Amino acid sequence: MITLSETERKIIEASIRDIKDFPKPGIVFKDITTLLNNKDAFRVLMNHLYQRYKEYDLEYIAGIDARGFIFGAALAQMLGIGFVPIRKKGKLPYTTISEKYSLEYGVDEIEVHIDAFGEQKGARVLLIDDLIATGGTANAAATLIHQAGAKCVESCFIIGLTFLDGMEKLKEKTSVYSLIEVH
Repeated sequence: MITLSETERKIIEASIRDIKDFPKPGIVFKDITTLLNNKDAFRVLMNHLYQRYKEYDLEYIAGIDARGFIFGAALAQMLGIGFVPIRKKGKLPYTTISEKYSLEYGVDEIEVHIDAFGEQKGARVLLIDDLIATGGTANAAATLIHQAGAKCVESCFIIGLTFLDGMEKLKEKTSVYSLIEVH
């Protein structure tokens, strides 16, 4: 399996800005907008993802609302496959299935169209988002992919926060790949 070279890792890491105390004191927010507006870093990232996934025989990429849409749609176009948005509840116009997940203070819900992965059962899907922390959204998204009749062959994140247990929980459902791990 293809992983980042040290040079690629440095280029991508250098393009991600840390914002201290956002959204609340004690949190260091990983801001990917500086990766997106850096044409060289974004090209390195997308070329790496293309090289990693071109032999996976994928049929769809599912991106989690909203930053997963950016990476997922771009990669789907590069691979010549379909893109499926997994959205927050109430944002999709057709019949959906939904999955609730726990937040620090409450519950949230995401959904996908019931026919998002076509008529064929077992379509091979890559789930993608910018970051995995506690894994609630990603776990719910992987569950939705399976409920819609597809197979989540891997979940990919630009950043993985290893000091939280999100990646480990998600590994119970699917393979997990994080380009950059923050310990």
